[in-house]
Amino acid sequence: MQGLNDFMSTIGDGITKIVTTSSDLLWSSLLIILLIGLGIYFTIRLGFVQFRMIPEMIRLLGESGKGRKTGVSSFQAFCISTAARVGTGNLAGVALAITLGGPGAVFWMWLIALIGSASAFVESTLAQIYKTKEGSTFRGGPAYYMQKALRARWLGIIFAVLITITFGLAFNSVQANTITNAFESSFGLNKNIMTIILCLITAVIIFGGVKLVARLSEIIVPVMAGAYILIALVVIIMNIKELPDVFALIFTDAWDGTKQLAGGAIGAAMLQGIKRGLYSNEAGMGSAPNAAASATVSHPAKQGLIQAMGVFVDTLMICSSTAFIILLSGLYKSSESDGIVLTQEALQSSVGQWAGTFLAVIVLLFAFSSVISNYYYGESNIEFIKRSKVWIFIYRLAVVAMVAFGSLASLDFVWTLADLFMGLMAILNLIVIALLSNTAVKALRDYKRQRKEGKDPVFYADSIEGLRNIDAWPKKGESTE
Repeated sequence: MQGLNDFMSTIGDGITKIVTTSSDLLWSSLLIILLIGLGIYFTIRLGFVQFRMIPEMIRLLGESGKGRKTGVSSFQAFCISTAARVGTGNLAGVALAITLGGPGAVFWMWLIALIGSASAFVESTLAQIYKTKEGSTFRGGPAYYMQKALRARWLGIIFAVLITITFGLAFNSVQANTITNAFESSFGLNKNIMTIILCLITAVIIFGGVKLVARLSEIIVPVMAGAYILIALVVIIMNIKELPDVFALIFTDAWDGTKQLAGGAIGAAMLQGIKRGLYSNEAGMGSAPNAAASATVSHPAKQGLIQAMGVFVDTLMICSSTAFIILLSGLYKSSESDGIVLTQEALQSSVGQWAGTFLAVIVLLFAFSSVISNYYYGESNIEFIKRSKVWIFIYRLAVVAMVAFGSLASLDFVWTLADLFMGLMAILNLIVIALLSNTAVKALRDYKRQRKEGKDPVFYADSIEGLRNIDAWPKKGESTE
């Protein structure tokens, strides 16, 4: 028996080493350059759309909240993607970034959100243009625009496999890991018991179907995000005199030349901030477009604008809330805790012991809304590869299994595994949206032209010259229903 245990331990160490080495190699330079470089490129090409059209984004979100009687409303699609974004990255991820990269990592999280929101606009607009109609609903995402716009179904299949593994399996293991750690810290709840509970709840929800995911996300996301931001504001107000010092610390630490470099030529603050920023807001990764494509809207740019705003909500509001809670507490310098436990300790030090319990509940809502939204991304892409009830059933079982695995695995391993597959997925999607970005630019021009004429913008399959393989949008003169 001891020999078997030693053998399994050796296998586990070997897998961990392979995953860690591969992740470090991927993040050493290529992915950082793509994320920042293309974010700046899209920002310039789109005329700084993510800043100049913020009022329009807010107007559209209010308009889309009215929804439709059939299909997934624009607001529901926004909530699905935000539910996937708003999760452990906003709580445990920010804490990891600060402990590993220092306060300066927060600056790089902000930067990747500010420029990355332009990437979010491009990918979500493309997903809307190239979506496919199925009855009263729509499906779409990177796999679909790879197949339709590039005529490369094989590339779409590769992406579909990557996103299914990344979100349905790897990311869900991270979410489950954070939930069990939070409940063990706050309630002393045995991880085995929490694992069983999580697996049962996950199974009940994912076997309930995509429409249930949409309804749950629409209810949970605004409530959980609002509650967390509110308590963060209380902490900030309580320590308002120290806030200027925190901002100064973030900016000076981000450019601290005395820090040793990590990951080759990338500084520790930059590396950790961008890693955790991408994990949190997913701008350019190719995940949110799957939810964006499901929305019933009159023009693709509408959903592109709404999804760009989602990046701001995620990082500039929710991630910043966590960062201020941790930095104002000062515990990041002395505590041996990491991840979600550090965030809990920081909040407790500011408002009392009850905050640990409060945060554990918030973690459950944040992380579990991400679990069900992550599941949706995987299901959508499996159906892109092959429509099979058997494969969907196997995938659902695999999701439950990874929730169980993540609940009991080490924190370092599940985060490194997520980083690896997240990086592979982002590289492929970023290259493709760079090739197709001209279509998104033209869509935005068409939208702005119609708005200037006082119209509610409507898109047609022939609104942009040269478009092909467009089957979810009618041509001019045809019915839009």
